[in-house]
Amino acid sequence: QVQLVESGGGLVQAGGSLRLSCAASGRTFSSTVVGWFRQAPGKEREFVSASSWSGGRTLYADSVKGRFTISRDNAKNTVYLQMNSLRPDDTAVYYCAAKLLPITTMPAHYDSWGQGTQVTVSS
Repeated sequence: QVQLVESGGGLVQAGGSLRLSCAASGRTFSSTVVGWFRQAPGKEREFVSASSWSGGRTLYADSVKGRFTISRDNAKNTVYLQMNSLRPDDTAVYYCAAKLLPITTMPAHYDSWGQGTQVTVSS
């Protein structure tokens, strides 16, 4: 089982940037996938981005493509989500989650979850 801890959330103005971190501990493999999801009040949890631990493949939701970038530092066992050009509709609790390959976008497919970090974008 992989343990995940998110950090880096906060309050930012529209057009600003934030970088979220997801520190992983426990059993990680090259076949591990780390995904980012978000959940706004009253809405379902939605897929944002995912990457294989090896970095060989990444996937983005259409709503964040070109604005968000997922990356990882294997030496630090950490996956990052760089968020640029933030908009008020990006406001949500952001979660990282882990599973084994293949990359999927369904939250139910992910086995391990962090506690979430709040991102608030003001207009």
